[in-house]
Amino acid sequence: MTIEVLIVLAIFTVAVLYSSVGHGGASGYLAVMALFAIAPETTKPTALILNLFVALIAFIQFYRAGNFDWKIFLPFAVGSIPLAFVGGRIQLPTTTYKIILGIALILAAIRLTINLKSESEIKAPQIWICLLIGAILGFVSGLIGIGGGIFLTPILLLMSWTETKKAAGISALFIWVNSVSGLLGNWLLGKDSNISNLPNIVWFWIGAAIIGGLIGATLGSYRFNSLTLRRVLAFGLMIAGAKLIFV
Repeated sequence: MTIEVLIVLAIFTVAVLYSSVGHGGASGYLAVMALFAIAPETTKPTALILNLFVALIAFIQFYRAGNFDWKIFLPFAVGSIPLAFVGGRIQLPTTTYKIILGIALILAAIRLTINLKSESEIKAPQIWICLLIGAILGFVSGLIGIGGGIFLTPILLLMSWTETKKAAGISALFIWVNSVSGLLGNWLLGKDSNISNLPNIVWFWIGAAIIGGLIGATLGSYRFNSLTLRRVLAFGLMIAGAKLIFV
């Protein structure tokens, strides 16, 4: 197989697994691009674009299955959207970006290995806490090119702020709005924007992500939850993260 075909297959697989738990898959796409030595300056906008499609598909499927809560989502989104825009406008030096991204991928890998569930009685979070968490996750999202859902979901479940399936639906839309905001910030950089310099093959990546997202979100919103497969994916994230930090 050529490298191009392997990348398409890898993006498809990432989209299936991430969308099954309500995520857009940006950390997975970034890992794929890191492993195949895609230029760092194009990875952030590319991952955010793929996020747009997969996270929207995941949100629609989870929402249709009744797994969403506007009251929980809105304060997180209000805090995150402006900061994702700010993060999207920042272009870090390549070395710094790779180290921060590598750490984020390793943290995402750890998250994927744990099958979190809300075991305590559900309780409503305080709005100011949601705004603060949203702001932090939004800034990180725009800065490195993820949607933030990989970190929002465990927070929602560990704090017993919502149920498992609803956490997935909330995270899916959270990822989508942050991806839009981060991309807008990157695009407004003008001639220095990386969004206008994406590889032509990105359309094949988008197609693979859409198909994978449809499959994963449909299964995940109703019954599918493969911890074993996610742990395999986590191993790949670990390798990619280590490669970015140490190579």
